[in-house]
Amino acid sequence: MNHKTINENQFLNSALTEENPLITTSKVMEWLKNRNEAINVEVTKIPFEQLDHWFLDKTNGMLKHSSGKFFTIEGINVKTNWGAEKEWEQPIINQPEIGYLGIITKEINGILYFLLQAKVEPGNVNNVQLSPTLQATKSNYTQVHQGNKPRYLEYFQNATRDEIILDQLQSEQGARFLKKRNRNIIIKIDGDINVHEDFIWLTLGQIKKLIQKDNLVNMDTRTVISGISFEHSISLEQKLNDFELGMLQSANDKNNSKYNFDDIIKWITDLKCKYELTLESKSIFNIKNWHVTPYDIRHEENKYFRVIAAQVAISNREVKTWSQPLVEPLQEGIIAFVVKKINGIYHFLVQAKLESGNFDIIEMAPTVQCITGSYDNKSSLPFLDFVLNAKDEQIKFNTLQSEEGGRFYREQNKSMIIEADESFPYKIPENYIWLTLNQINYFLKFNNYLNIQARSLISAVKFI
Repeated sequence: MNHKTINENQFLNSALTEENPLITTSKVMEWLKNRNEAINVEVTKIPFEQLDHWFLDKTNGMLKHSSGKFFTIEGINVKTNWGAEKEWEQPIINQPEIGYLGIITKEINGILYFLLQAKVEPGNVNNVQLSPTLQATKSNYTQVHQGNKPRYLEYFQNATRDEIILDQLQSEQGARFLKKRNRNIIIKIDGDINVHEDFIWLTLGQIKKLIQKDNLVNMDTRTVISGISFEHSISLEQKLNDFELGMLQSANDKNNSKYNFDDIIKWITDLKCKYELTLESKSIFNIKNWHVTPYDIRHEENKYFRVIAAQVAISNREVKTWSQPLVEPLQEGIIAFVVKKINGIYHFLVQAKLESGNFDIIEMAPTVQCITGSYDNKSSLPFLDFVLNAKDEQIKFNTLQSEEGGRFYREQNKSMIIEADESFPYKIPENYIWLTLNQINYFLKFNNYLNIQARSLISAVKFI
């Protein structure tokens, strides 16, 4: 048995385990409540001129930090032959640094545990959420802010190849970030580790159970654990319900998929060659239909999102007080996977989606993804009407999940997994394809195939 198989068995055992002698899942809720009460948080919207070290640079046409680090808010012109809208302009976050999203794991009594932290980001809906062990941009961990280094950074910087059990470069929101990627990494340690009061050991089964609740597990934790594969070679003694067992079968089956690997590669390659995406940098003071005011950068019709400034005070951060820009949504969005049994195995209806900031034009997305815009014209968005009118017994997952609170101000999406029956349309648009969970997990091993909304939903798939 090779090292990789051992890791996948350990991941599955942890995903099938909710019993934790260190802390029960219900006690985690109480622990988060206590951490919330122990951490002082103040986030106040301010005008741009009150930002400290940030300024509107009229010469270069951007909102930037005086150090030249962290990120900038810039303008872009977008031209494409995809979809109904062939050209538009918008603000976008340019953050070329590759940050760490890292989780430390350790085997305790034969079960793999994950070290998560109770972390507050300025844009979080409910302040404290469960975050990875390490969640830091390069500007943060190189201490551009002159604060302390993030806890446990050295474990990741000094990790050996044998300790690294997952290591991927994955994208962030393509409609908001310009070709942004983070290093999603899980390392396994054997020795003792000093656990700070804001950190907690949880099984993967507990984490997936907590994802079933609104806004408890942050986006960065979800994207890291989405990359975990669950192929196994052990007998299952746990009792699984029909849907959960079906998900586990979909994660393991290699013989009954509708399409093979070559079919999928040809499908997405054809789309990448057929559709074009051309970007041109523009001054944020000169992007069509957008206005820079003393308090925000907003669309003239109050659509999509706006860029605001905030003064932040968080008592347990490396830097206690600072100010920064944040992107504020003007509507909640919806992301949903439709799943259906094909050849006796659950398949996910995956959408190929072009977004302005994508690293390679197109990424695989959920069946429905309406990001913080309106979806008044339901007929123009495939399968949206089906998702919005799903019956209770079809809905297998339905929560509100937050976007990344370090850049987005109180943004959350309605997140759903919905089971379709045989009456669901067989014919689908050219930019859709049916994939098993095993195939999705395989593509997650590579860079820039599944977008962050798809990864967020995949992280919610549970087996108990």
